[in-house]
Formats: sequence, structure tokens, C-alpha cells
Amino acid sequence: MNFEQARFNMIEQQIRPWDVLDGSVLALLSSVRREDFVPAELRALAFTDTELPLGGSRRALAPRVEARLLQEMQLQRSDKVLEIGTGIGYLTAMMGHKAQSVVSLEADAGLARSAAEKLRRAGLSNVQVREADGRQGAPGEAPFDVIVLSGSVAELPQALLDQLKVGGRLLGIVGDEPMMRAVQVRRVGEKEFQTTELFDTVAQRLPGFESRPAFSF
Repeated sequence: MNFEQARFNMIEQQIRPWDVLDGSVLALLSSVRREDFVPAELRALAFTDTELPLGGSRRALAPRVEARLLQEMQLQRSDKVLEIGTGIGYLTAMMGHKAQSVVSLEADAGLARSAAEKLRRAGLSNVQVREADGRQGAPGEAPFDVIVLSGSVAELPQALLDQLKVGGRLLGIVGDEPMMRAVQVRRVGEKEFQTTELFDTVAQRLPGFESRPAFSF
């Protein structure tokens, strides 16, 4: 299989038409080898416009959704990032190239081990993957400039929003099938948050986020 041609086709046919036009994001999509992060038996499907199965109920986000989320983060080199749901670690890797540091929490032990090894091979020493339930985030290391949920939730948990710096932003996919919406929530004050709706999509539910918590926007 010609991976370089498949990568080019993914960017031109899936990513750009989804309004991902940031040059730094497109450069990362060209240089970070997605085929090295997907399960070995799925390498030939690494660039398809679909959520790849990862075992059980887990699925990797589709490439265009990962790319759009990365663009919307507007990461700076000084940013400290928390990711909930490492999955295959591809989005984690791209964030690691743009941010100062990334802590990624993954509830599935096998996925956490696999992603950590692949990120190590990619030379990303500023990225940490931990086997952990992401619902409570990483309060001991808060506040974060960016928090991203790499999967969907019924509602955004207040526990995660509270771990944003003032001026920081959380990105996640919220709602129930058949219609979900990617949103960005920016912390504009100690108890003030502003929500921006980004795009409609559907994504696999993150483990532990199946039920609706008490807090709701």
C-alpha cells in the first residue's frame, strides 16, 4: 500500500473539505504517521473516513474529527494540555508536537500501554499517558490551558471545567446519537464560562461518561 498517497488523499479529500486549513495542522497531518498509531491489523485502513474499532466498545476518532479538534484548540508552544481518552494516541502525538506538555488519561490498560509505547517511539518526551479514569481529570496538576475530550460525553463535567486556567479552553463532543455537537468552552472568570458550538458530528462515548452528571450547561 502506498501510505504517502493515502495520506495525501486523506488530507485533500477528507480534511480540507472539513474547513481544516491551518498550515501547521496540515503539516502535522503530513508528517505524523497515522499508520504507526492504529492497530497493526488495521494499518491499511488508517486513512479511511471512519472510526476504527479498538476492541470492546472503543473506537478511534475519525481523522477529520481529530484534525478539526486540533485546529480549534489553537495550541501554543507554552500550553499545558490534558487529554481524556488517549485511544490510539495519534491526536495525542499531534498535540505533543504543538504544546509544551500533554497528560493523557486512558481508562483501558491495553490502549494506554500501546499508545505510550508508540509515543515513546515517536520521540515525544513531553507526553505522558496514564491508565486512569478521566472523569476527575488530573486535579493535582491543574490548571490546564487546554482540556480535550477525545470522544463524546452526555454532558461536560464541572470537575474538568474547574481544572481550566482562566482563559483556558475545553473541547469536547457533547450529546446523544444520532446528533452530537463539538463545542469549545472557554473559562473567562473564576466562575464564568463561555460556550461556542463548533460543528455537528457523532463520536464514540468515552468510558465512564455514559450517564449524565448532575452539572449541566
